Amino acid sequence: MSQGSLLPVLEGRRIVVCAGAGGVGKTTVAAALALGFAARGQRVLCITIDPAKRLADSLGIGAMSSEEQLVDAARFAEAGLKVTGSLTVLMLDTKRTFDELVTKHAATAEARERILQNRIYQYVSTGLAGTQSYMAMEKVLLVREDRRFDVIVLDTPPTSNALDFLDAPERLIEAIDSAAMRWLVETFEKSGRFSLNLVARGVALVLRGIGRLTGQGFLEHLAEFVAELNALFGGFRERAAAVAKAFRSPDLAYVLVTSAAPAAIEEVRYFAARLREQGMNPDAIVVNRVQPTLAVVDAAAIAKAATAQGVSLDAESLQRVLEAAADDRKRAHFEAEQLLALDSTMSTLAGKTPQKIRVPVLSADVHDIKALSRVSKILLGA
Repeated sequence: MSQGSLLPVLEGRRIVVCAGAGGVGKTTVAAALALGFAARGQRVLCITIDPAKRLADSLGIGAMSSEEQLVDAARFAEAGLKVTGSLTVLMLDTKRTFDELVTKHAATAEARERILQNRIYQYVSTGLAGTQSYMAMEKVLLVREDRRFDVIVLDTPPTSNALDFLDAPERLIEAIDSAAMRWLVETFEKSGRFSLNLVARGVALVLRGIGRLTGQGFLEHLAEFVAELNALFGGFRERAAAVAKAFRSPDLAYVLVTSAAPAAIEEVRYFAARLREQGMNPDAIVVNRVQPTLAVVDAAAIAKAATAQGVSLDAESLQRVLEAAADDRKRAHFEAEQLLALDSTMSTLAGKTPQKIRVPVLSADVHDIKALSRVSKILLGA
């Protein structure tokens, strides 16, 4: 995997998915890619999840919302950028996306309202583990056919484990469409309500306990919700399987984002292997915030450089600069070893070797369009 441009592997793709563990700069990479595509004349939609405020500020929109927001072309002009396309951004609203699905697929207005007002739906659509990741996937499919956009860039939800996104459909199935849930639905549908008379005595005791803990009508609400949801999607298991299949489409590209930290490197290696196992290809790996290798310099050279910039260093300050430079070289050497190990792992995977791009540590956070553009040019080429 050599340094180069991601453009050859991403050009022509309808959807670009940026995935990786939390804290590695995934949102910045997603936004930089979206800006890069827009600069090349494409109409881009960037879907992000809880972006840092400085990123929203850099695009001149103050705060991102679940409504589509077109970045003002004047913002690009002020930064000296020539952007011939357009960049639209929105922040994923998990519940709103779930509500849109219910509204779109409900057979009747009455069925739609029963689900939207269901107590269990209120929890599942906002608080169930995996719902945010799954709804990010659903949101992409909702806008996939929107011809207003040439490219959709998805910044996947922040998680402690990148695989949470990949496994989202299966994990939501386990929570909603399990054998226990199906049994509750069947029991509910036979009687029109949940009756403990239909349940063995031992199980009844357990369910009565659950009822005391969760409040009157909990089991009825639960069974009603799952029954309605299965009717809504023709079986939630089938719906989630269709979503998972859609994310294996050849018009999707996967960009894995990592840092050079050992834990992040290990996770991206595992994530790439899992992608291959599930029939998906990791198209690119972005290693973010890489420490560049610094040349060894002596005290005289540092003092001379400081003087040229109008700075006078005393002996103590000069020593601190030398020590900091030595520490940076050690870090660069350590990171280089980690990246060699990553290269070695990627070369052993079946299929096409993903393109790798290293984004060096920048002097400051990405807080304006110019800085975002610099990252974009590193990723896609000038």
